[in-house]
Amino acid sequence: MGSYCRTLHRSLHLLKPITCNWPVTYLASNEFIVTQKLHLCSKQSTHSPSPQPQINDNSVEVLGHVYPRDDMTNVTAKILSKVGRELHNQAHHPLWVIKERIKDHFYCSYLSRSGTPLFSVHDNLSPIVTVEQNFDSLLIPADHPSRKKGDNYYLNRTHMLRAHTSAHQKELVRAGLDCFLLAGDVYRRDEIDSSHYPVFHQMEGVRLFSNHELFARVENGEDLSLFEHGGHRTPQKQETHTLEAVKLVEFNLKQTLTRLIRHLFGEDLEIRWVECYFPFTHPSFEMEVRFQGDWLEVLGCGVMEQELVHSAGAENKMGWAFGLGLERLAMVLFGIPDIRLFWSQDERFLKQFHLSNIYDPVTFQALSKYPPLFNDISFWVPAEGYTDNDFYDLVRSIGGDLVEKVTLEDQFIHPKTKKVSHCYRIVYRHMERTLTQEEVRVIHHAIEQAAEHELGVQGRF
Repeated sequence: MGSYCRTLHRSLHLLKPITCNWPVTYLASNEFIVTQKLHLCSKQSTHSPSPQPQINDNSVEVLGHVYPRDDMTNVTAKILSKVGRELHNQAHHPLWVIKERIKDHFYCSYLSRSGTPLFSVHDNLSPIVTVEQNFDSLLIPADHPSRKKGDNYYLNRTHMLRAHTSAHQKELVRAGLDCFLLAGDVYRRDEIDSSHYPVFHQMEGVRLFSNHELFARVENGEDLSLFEHGGHRTPQKQETHTLEAVKLVEFNLKQTLTRLIRHLFGEDLEIRWVECYFPFTHPSFEMEVRFQGDWLEVLGCGVMEQELVHSAGAENKMGWAFGLGLERLAMVLFGIPDIRLFWSQDERFLKQFHLSNIYDPVTFQALSKYPPLFNDISFWVPAEGYTDNDFYDLVRSIGGDLVEKVTLEDQFIHPKTKKVSHCYRIVYRHMERTLTQEEVRVIHHAIEQAAEHELGVQGRF
């Protein structure tokens, strides 16, 4: 979870912090559709690719639906080209392997009285959601910085590419589900380096409890209640919850996630819990694990805000939710050093994950690493309206996956005019061959021209 659950790409010498979030889904026809999938243990899912999206001066067409453009539209053709790829549903892709391991653990470990899996799994919900789904349904305030145009991909004022899978949480609960896992691609404007990419994949879980379900195994449980009247919010609980209920839900949450992460990393894994803040849970926690000598943040979780649960029509229940990033786990567990590799179609990369069993051990064997090329760009930024993410998004749109990293090397304020100058260093590196400076210069020149034309900067090239 995170500032809208930003799922935590932090730590290890090769990983910098990255963020993530959780659920809510909208299928373009203003009607939410739930396809509940109850699979047998170890059943694995795959899906075929979707039609290519299109963008023009007046509208954005994606997944078969047309959205009129307005002043909030900022999605790019490069980003739209990723919609429908669904790497988490491509058999034998490393993200699919991680997802299937998590699914298999929940399917085999948590069964209903009839012997069927307790948790349903939803991994093909549309990434196009309403702004209400992405923010309001999760109690994210109207003035919260996570709503900024500079941090998200908006189709228009009412629709966007989800910034976290939690955009589907309310609808799934309203549909009557009280135990489910959700996986999908999410979209976030962000910096450019080896652990950040504008499209990544999240998986989250929700479990709700009725009064009977939570207290059935507690001595004199019939005398206990989920809720209290006239209570107060404290660091340990919400105002509507009893302390007994919160402690049981918190225990179940931490036990469930400890079992999951040890299932993935190994039984001897050292784990610690850190208290934190999310808008849609309280109390909230982040899990850190001791991995290769470092403490590594792997997921966020907490007791769901009762206002959210109540608004979804489950006012007689309370529960927990968690969210994690699939790229984060795959990079650590498989030793994948660069997040761009997940989008590679190089068979030297993909064939390494063609496992006969999803639990077969695998460690990424590095492809030949081709030399980087460094090019700087300097310009005066506009007096207002400019953000670093605007430039990063422009660089991604033109340079694509040839750009390995962009760093702000220097800022300068002119002593007389007070104009601000930024100098960025762009690192170019092809994943499959050696780039020439002539090739890079063509791309770099296009970035210089586009920055002046689209961002209103004044070049110092």
